[in-house]
Formats: sequence, structure tokens, C-alpha cells
Amino acid sequence: MKKTTILTAGSLLLVLAACAGVPGTPAAPAMVSDGVLTGSNGMTLYTFDKDGAGSGKSVCNGPCATNWPPLMVGDAQSGSGDYSVVARDDGAKQWAYKGKPLYFWIKDQKPGDRSGDGVNNVWRVAKP
Repeated sequence: MKKTTILTAGSLLLVLAACAGVPGTPAAPAMVSDGVLTGSNGMTLYTFDKDGAGSGKSVCNGPCATNWPPLMVGDAQSGSGDYSVVARDDGAKQWAYKGKPLYFWIKDQKPGDRSGDGVNNVWRVAKP
């Protein structure tokens, strides 16, 4: 009986650790809110049709990136699962979801805004 209790308690701890996130495991760079991907600030993320999925780079640079700020990768972060890292022309690194670079839209003012969806018929809200 004692062995069963110890094994059950141990199994429970493993399940709880998996649910809470294991220390040292990187958190996803985006969250899902109301069916779309958002940054940690709650702002909607977008994809650009001109970015080739899986190309490993962003084509939105210069003035484009001023209006569509990229979701940047921190120094110690690396891709995992559906999230990968793509290169920018300036050498910086940007997050991509399923190979598509992720961006914010400068005209969104608060979390939940989605005013960038469909801009110039090439910008789309990023969906999981």
C-alpha cells in the first residue's frame, strides 16, 4: 500500500509540473486570445502574405517594420514546436508561427484591437 501511495503522489507531481510548466522550459512567445495570437502585451499579432512560410526571413523591413513592428526574439530564446526564429535584414531575430513571421500593427491601440486585418489585402490576423 505504501508503494502505491508513493507512486501515485509521484505521478501527480509530474502531471502538475507539466501543467504548470517545467522550470527552464521556454514559454511560448505568443498567447491565444479570442481565437487569435497575441503578444505578451495582449496586442494582436499578424502575418504578411508576402513572407514565404518557412523561408527563414522577413521581407517587412524599413518603413514596413515601422508600421508593422516585428515580434522580436530575446537574446536567450530559441524556437520550439510551432514557433521558430527568422532573420531580419538588420540581423535581428523575429518570431514566426508555423514558418510565418509575426508582427504587431502600429494602429492597434489596445488589446483586442484587430484593425490591421486585411490591410492592403496582404495582412492577416495570426491564428493558431
